[in-house]
Amino acid sequence: MAVRNKLFFCMIVAFTVGCTSLPKKSPSKWIGYTERGKASFYAMKYQFRKTASGERFNQLSKTAAHKKIPFGSKVKVTNTKNGKSVIVKVNDRGPFVKGRIIDLSRSAFSNIGNTASGVINVRIEVIE
Repeated sequence: MAVRNKLFFCMIVAFTVGCTSLPKKSPSKWIGYTERGKASFYAMKYQFRKTASGERFNQLSKTAAHKKIPFGSKVKVTNTKNGKSVIVKVNDRGPFVKGRIIDLSRSAFSNIGNTASGVINVRIEVIE
């Protein structure tokens, strides 16, 4: 019986380790990359939907969508009007609206701007 329990435990551990992954680091060539443009935020209809990275979207998380920056990268987003910044993790692709460079979660956007404005001018920098 003890051997069966140990075997079961080993199978559970192997399955758990095999199904988890560490967040991918941003390739070093992206660190220091900057861009200026407009930022918007996700509509509520996307709450809990899967992102392009496979994660579930959560408006309360500090996450973002960018067309090219690798998933898992940390990006500092600064509102160019008021100087406020927030650090977000890229976990989705987009935005798909002309002139916008990044989509933020509502939580991240509200840290640097008023959600009533809908769109703000930002500077982004990949920091990790």
